[in-house]
Amino acid sequence: MAGHPVFSMTMAKVYPLLVQKAERKGRTKAEVDEVICWLTGYDADGLQSQLDKEVDLATFYAEAPCMNPNRDLIKGVICGIRVENIEDPLMKSIRQLDKLVDELAKGKAMDKILRK
Repeated sequence: MAGHPVFSMTMAKVYPLLVQKAERKGRTKAEVDEVICWLTGYDADGLQSQLDKEVDLATFYAEAPCMNPNRDLIKGVICGIRVENIEDPLMKSIRQLDKLVDELAKGKAMDKILRK
């Protein structure tokens, strides 16, 4: 697959890292799942199915049932890159999820994370 090497990483490999990032700061796996499901439209079973199939990130996002229309409200810097300025749609989605989990780990209220 052409593109950034991260696109071919499996969600099953990335997911535990996201959970660890949140759990180190006292948040839960269930909260990480809620954030992922909010962003992508997967339900709990759909998310687990994608993890079990070990799909790559490109496939994970391509098969997302319904990317949240409020995802463009996710702004800020993650890994030194301003999320709202990322042009590649797949990279933007990956960074948006990372930003949401980062906000979770920093103790932000779930309503604010989910842009309610």
